[in-house]
Amino acid sequence: MAKANQYAQAVPGDGGKATSICIPRDDYVDLDGCPDNQCKGKIKQAYGLPFDAKAKQLAAQGATNTAQREQQAREAGRKAEIDTVRQFLGGVTIDHFVEVALVAFFQIAQVVQPVTVCVNEDTQDSYSGTNFHKGQKQINAEQAVTFGRQRRDNVHPSLNFTDLDRERRQQAFIASLAYQLKQAGTFTERAKLQGNLTVAKQNTAVDANLDLLLLARQAFNLTSGNVTFVTLPIDHFGKDPIGEDVNIVNLAQVRATVSQLLGTSGNSGSTSTAATPAASSGPSATVDVMNATSRNGLAVQVQQLLAAQGYSKGHLSTDSHHLSRSTVYYGSNASTAANAIAGALGGLTSAADTDVPAGHVRVVIGADVSPPAPNHVSSTPSTPPPSTPDTANALSALSGGGIPCVK
Repeated sequence: MAKANQYAQAVPGDGGKATSICIPRDDYVDLDGCPDNQCKGKIKQAYGLPFDAKAKQLAAQGATNTAQREQQAREAGRKAEIDTVRQFLGGVTIDHFVEVALVAFFQIAQVVQPVTVCVNEDTQDSYSGTNFHKGQKQINAEQAVTFGRQRRDNVHPSLNFTDLDRERRQQAFIASLAYQLKQAGTFTERAKLQGNLTVAKQNTAVDANLDLLLLARQAFNLTSGNVTFVTLPIDHFGKDPIGEDVNIVNLAQVRATVSQLLGTSGNSGSTSTAATPAASSGPSATVDVMNATSRNGLAVQVQQLLAAQGYSKGHLSTDSHHLSRSTVYYGSNASTAANAIAGALGGLTSAADTDVPAGHVRVVIGADVSPPAPNHVSSTPSTPPPSTPDTANALSALSGGGIPCVK
């Protein structure tokens, strides 16, 4: 967890829809407890710094049992990371945690290989070892690791990869893996399910109160499009005081996005990383959508996406002047909703506009946003449902229930 992204996943106990929220690992945040006297840093450091501080403390105290010292340091790191994530997300209740090592990812891929994935364009990266052709491809465990690690393309620089694309790759792999496991009957056959869990447990840590078998059985309900993967928005790329690359975030926008995603889900129950906020008060607004692109039907898609999140449907329109960038405008009493909508659509810019009626939000869609198609299940189980490609500049919500195509 010290080097990985954090995922806050609301898993409803009643079998309803789930939301998986990815926190990019380089988000620059307040670190709970200021470990090693460092009060701000990348969120991935929320584990490593307190782990290191606790290990040093135990060594100074003369602790000689290496295994116990390692375990106590890990517990310190996990607690600090959970507290940092809780604080960053605006006080969500975290019921359980799951810590997955890279070797566990590889071992699970070995058990279920080959896994079908899909990319929008030919892509190649000598650093991760990725070399994929456009379209769907069956990959083995070694290729699965490279697929999940890619964040650059040294052959096709115009694809403009970033670390956010690596996170989207990981989300797509999880969605594809879950779809394949369902097709194989893994979630309904106890022997298959127990065999996969036995492998997963070898390099996975969970809290004492989490029943992995029960969680895995619940996962069956999330393989038919009942899970949505969302990456929290960042404001821009920047540098920290010592010159390292970080993601600069708008904390108010992040928390408004989380409140909207979790607060309007209407679900309660077990949660692998984060549950519903203690005080649920998701923003509401009437949303007008203008399509400023050449793609027909885009305004309707965006309206349906936002209506599914609890917003009221407003006026739809098109603009003959096509725009490259999207913007969310809001009237009085609608700034919180606008920030949440901007985040849900991939971290768009939001701005006040006196021409927008009170309580309304106007979403002007440009070429930098491509919303996901409505969730559905293919009528033929062996044929994965189609999905909408990502764009280079925005990470829209990714729906489970099929084989999603990504950059």
